[in-house]
Amino acid sequence: MRLLFQCTECGVHYLPPEGLGYADGSPASPLWCTEHQAAMRELGVTEPPAAAALALLGARQRAAAPPTEDRPSRPDVRPSRPARTRRGATAPGSGRSRLH
Repeated sequence: MRLLFQCTECGVHYLPPEGLGYADGSPASPLWCTEHQAAMRELGVTEPPAAAALALLGARQRAAAPPTEDRPSRPDVRPSRPARTRRGATAPGSGRSRLH
């Protein structure tokens, strides 16, 4: 089960490594995507522990929730073609007149 996070800066969804750590040994952030995490590190901004804990909790709850279907709850009962009118059924072309 992979956790899906959303960057708090740009709103992009991203999948960090499962152990929340990159191959180079740096930790992955549940708050920021890789671009914003690098920018925040350069600015000296640290990740707030409370916000990171909430992001982890929310991602775990979304991962544990049953998948929702994109289908509507009610079936689509609209007709595939418009209903035939009484006028259209009496004579072909009676709805339009020809210009000569």
